[in-house]
Amino acid sequence: MGYPMARNLLRAGHDVALWSHRAEKARKLAADENGRFCETPRQVAAHADCMFLCVGDTEMSREVILGADGIIQDARPGSVVADASTISPKVSREIGRALEAKGVDFLDAPCTGSTVGAEGGTLSFMLGGDAAVFERVKPYFDVMGKRFYFCGGPGMGLQAKLAQNLILSNILMAFNEGMVLATKAGMEPKLMLEILDNSAAKSGLIAYKAPFVFARDFHPNFSTKWMHKDVGLILDAGNELGVPLLLTGLTHQILQTAVAAGLGEEDMCSSIKVLEELSGVEVRA
Repeated sequence: MGYPMARNLLRAGHDVALWSHRAEKARKLAADENGRFCETPRQVAAHADCMFLCVGDTEMSREVILGADGIIQDARPGSVVADASTISPKVSREIGRALEAKGVDFLDAPCTGSTVGAEGGTLSFMLGGDAAVFERVKPYFDVMGKRFYFCGGPGMGLQAKLAQNLILSNILMAFNEGMVLATKAGMEPKLMLEILDNSAAKSGLIAYKAPFVFARDFHPNFSTKWMHKDVGLILDAGNELGVPLLLTGLTHQILQTAVAAGLGEEDMCSSIKVLEELSGVEVRA
C-alpha cells in the first residue's frame, strides 16, 4: 500500500524522498515519478518535514523509526512522523515518546481501504496523537485518503483499527462457514449471495469479497498473513485490557491454519479453502 500512497503524493506535486525495504521499488518509483531515492530511512528524515511509513509489522515499524539507520537519527525538531502501519498500540506509544524526546511529533495513523483505496487515494485513516499536529499535516493526508477519524491520544487510532479488523475478520469467517454449508447442501453460491445482500446479514465486506471467491481469484488485496498478524495484535490488546475475545481466538487459529497450508501470500478470503478442504466442496460460481 505504501507504493501507491507515495505515488499519489508525488503526482500531487510534492517533493517526496523515498525509501523501501526493497530498494528496487523505491528506485523505480523515484525514476518514474521524479522522486528522490534514499538508501535509508534516516536519509528520508534528513530531507522531510513530514514522514509517512506503511510497513508490515511492529518490529519493522520500530526499526524504520528507531533503528540505527532509522528516522529518529536525522529527523529535525518540529517535523512529524505519521505511521500508517497496523502495529501494537503499546509499542506505538513507546515510539512516540522516543520521538518526543527529540522534539519530533508523532501520529499513529493506520488506514483501511486495501490496495484499491491506496491506489485511488480513497483510504480511511484513524488518527491518534495531537489533533493540532494532524491538522498541520492534513493536506498531505488529503492526497491519500477521503475519510479521517481523530480517535484521541497516542495509540487510539490503532485501537480503532484493531477493533475494526476484529469485526471484519470474524465476519469473514462467518461468510466462509455459511457459504461452504450452503454450497455443500446444493445451493448456487450466487443465489446465496443475493439472499445475503437482501437480508439483515448484508455486509460490505461479503459483497466485495464473494465475487473473488466465486471466481477463485485470490490475488492479494489484503493477504492472509497480514490479517493473521492483525488478529494476533487484537488478542494482545484483549489480554492487556482484560477483555475476553473468544470468537477472535478461534479466528486466529483458522488464519494460522491457512498460513500453515501455504495461503499466507494469498488474499485473506483464501482462508475459505481451509473449510472447503475439510468439507470436500468448492465455493465456485
